[in-house]
This record gives sequence, C-alpha cells and structure tokens, in this order.
Amino acid sequence: MIPLSVAELITVVRGEPHDIPESPPRVTGPVVIDSRLAEPGSLFAALPGERVDGHDFAVAAVAAGAAVVLATRPVGVPAVLVDDVTAALGALARHTVKDLGATLVALTGSAGKTSTKDLIAQLLERTAPTIWPPGSLNNEIGLPLTALRAGEATRFLVLEMGARGIGHIRYLTSLTPPRIGVVLNVGSAHIGEFGSREAIAQAKGELVEALPSAADGGVAVLNADDPLVRAMASRTTARTLLFGEADDAHVRAAHVRLTPEGRPTFELHTPTGCADVTLRLYGEHHVSNALAAAAVAHEVGMSAADIAETLTEAAPLSKWRMEVTERADGVTVVNDAYNANPESMRAALRALVAMGDAAKARGGRTWAVLGAMAELGEDALAEHDAVGRLVVRLNVSRLVSVGGQEAAWLDMGAKNEGSWGEESVHVSDAQAAVELLRRELRPGDVVLVKASRAVGLEEVAIRLTGDGVDGEVAAR
Repeated sequence: MIPLSVAELITVVRGEPHDIPESPPRVTGPVVIDSRLAEPGSLFAALPGERVDGHDFAVAAVAAGAAVVLATRPVGVPAVLVDDVTAALGALARHTVKDLGATLVALTGSAGKTSTKDLIAQLLERTAPTIWPPGSLNNEIGLPLTALRAGEATRFLVLEMGARGIGHIRYLTSLTPPRIGVVLNVGSAHIGEFGSREAIAQAKGELVEALPSAADGGVAVLNADDPLVRAMASRTTARTLLFGEADDAHVRAAHVRLTPEGRPTFELHTPTGCADVTLRLYGEHHVSNALAAAAVAHEVGMSAADIAETLTEAAPLSKWRMEVTERADGVTVVNDAYNANPESMRAALRALVAMGDAAKARGGRTWAVLGAMAELGEDALAEHDAVGRLVVRLNVSRLVSVGGQEAAWLDMGAKNEGSWGEESVHVSDAQAAVELLRRELRPGDVVLVKASRAVGLEEVAIRLTGDGVDGEVAAR
C-alpha cells in the first residue's frame, strides 16, 4: 500500500484516535483482517465475523507488529475508532486509487469472473506491474483489500466485482472507479435474490454506467454473444469493445475445438492480427473468458501474438475451479467445487464429457458428483431437475448427488430422463460420497465434483486426491 501517517489515516477515514502514542509508527501495509497475517507496519481492520469478532484479536495483531488498529471501540492498543470498519476500508481504497496513476480494470458477470480475472492479470503483468485479488475477493471488503495492496509502482489494478442486489456494483465502482469495465455474461446466479435475469442485467450493467466517456478513455468490454450484455452498450458513454464468437466481435475466436484432454484451442482474431491459442484450462466455456481477457490486453496495446502466447502459457491461479488432478492409479479428479449455478454446472458437465471421451475409449467412466446450486429461489426445482436430465443427455456414466432436497431433485431429474437405476445415486453427505467412490472408482475414470460453495463439496475432491489425513480434510 501507499504509506500513511496515523494522522493521515485519521483524516481519510474520519476517525478518532485512541491510545495513540506521541510518535506512532507509519502505516506501511499490508492491510489485514486476520491478526495472524499482521506484520510490522501493517493496519489491522477489526471486523465482526459470524463466529468471531476481530476486536478480540487486536492485541495479538499489534504484538505481531501492526502499527494501528481500525476499530469501532477501544481495544487496549493504538486504534483509530470509526462507526463502520467496512466503510472505513472503502474510504481508504478510494483515497489510494485517487492519485495512483494506474489503469483500473473491473469485471463482473454471473459466471467465470475469477478465472477471467486470473487471465487478465497474467496478460497485463507481462507488460507492467499488476495487482489483482487472490481467489474471489469481490465484495465491499475484498475489493478494498485488493486496492490497498497497490503501490506507487502499480500500473494495472484488476478488480473483480460481485453483486447480490441492485446498487452493489455502483458502490464498488464509487470506491475504485475503473477505466476499463468487462461484463462477461448474465446468468441465473443469485436469481432467487434478484427475481429475474433482467434484474441481474440491471445490476451488472452498473459497471458500464460508471465508466468514463470515450473521450476520457473509458472502454466497455462486452460479450457479443450474450444479448443482455450486448445491450449494455446503450447504458454507457464509454467506447464499446465486443468479444465473442459473433462475426462482428472486435476480439473473436474461430475454429474452436477441444483437445483430447478437454483443453480449448482456437484461432484468436484481434483488430491487429490473429494467432493460435491452446489454453491450459479445461472446458470450452473458457474460450469466452479468454476472449474477454484478450480484449483487455488488446486495449492496453498488446499484440495478437503476445496475447496468444501468454494465454497459452497462463496457468489456473485460483483453487477449486476446474482443478484437475491425475491420481497414480489413473483416476482423474476435477475439483470445480468452489461454486455453482445452472450455467456453470452445464459448462462443467460438457467439459467432463470432453475429458471423458478418451477415458471411455480405454474403458474408463465419467462421474458427476454434484450438490445443490444455491440462491435459485422458485426456480430451484426446475433448474436442479434440468441439470439431472442433462447428465443423462450428455451420456455421463454415473451421477452421485450429494446433500438434501436440491440434490434429490438432481437425482430425480436423471432418473426421470433416462429411467436410470444404479447409474444415479443420492447420498446424504460428503462422507457417504467418498465411501461410495472409494469402493467403485477404477483406473481411467474421470470424476467431476461441483456444487455451490455453501455445500462444501470440495471435501470429496480433497479426500479423493489424497490431501486428507486419516479420512479428514487436511488443514488449509
């Protein structure tokens, strides 16, 4: 972060000093919300959590070197007191980026945000110092924490923006106003909270509304293949850059196909040239993500050849997103258990089928180990039933649905579609799924594990890949 004196910090967050020594140390960063990550010069933000209160760890943070604590009440160590720690983090982020001199790139979408963010970051880092969030830090806490990692040398700041309601992205853009805004897609994620895809589009489109005009350098990078995203061009005065497989996309893919391992390969076309790309990621759905990243890279001046080379080399950076592990016994486990919605579930199943084609030729089978998709509201029954039916239509060998009512609907859909018997099994929890798979997996099988984050289905993949200890998930 850009160093601050405690006096400057107090001014930025409009706080009150408490137990501040006469000559306090400067805040040089990082800003942390976990006292175990505190180090000399850091700022510890004492956030209340579901199970613990950060204020209870303020003494430990200062003992580890934190210069000061951001808190809502006295904590017995040097602190700056504010009414709302989260809002104070936002004010700090706004102050940091105001005079940063970096290009801010923000992206949103119903699916693929984190994978695309990782691709954008790897492209931009090739040209200049770049900061981006690890994992999915995309809310009113995670976004400021990312912005506060930026320093004077930072030239690109990549920010992921999520939304659970109208106005959420508008607030995030007020903290970190982007010059380049990327909208990937509008799907069904959180439709139970929004009520309709049109409402989701309204929320996602707040990103392009926040962009500067074309005359001031604003660029809206929009998915030409998604009508609700394409229509957002009318909501911004920024220049529009389209990506996709549509003929009129400025950055597009041609001759898309999958390798025998399930990796996408395609011909990348940009306004400055074309080049071949073969991704290290799995599944055809990553082509759209790669095109969005390529559009950003093109906008900042990268050649088609450099974009293609970097995309081909780019690694998956965030865990539990189509994370592929090949076991010594020939079983392949695909851990895509970080989150799930109907669109990402369908994409993952198609990737499983592509990866399983070669395995089936050798006698292997494809397994879909699936759990609930959360926050679908009144669409939950229909969407889970549809996914269960899709498993059959794609000719996946076996379905193991894990958990409660939603998982039972997956099983019901599969059995109603294909009159399945033992091909589809509904089990109560992750432990039961692991026991079943350990009994029945054989060399050559490919196993996809996917569900919404709240289900915790990554436990199945972790145990199957041998990262557990005595049947329990290893500390991580």
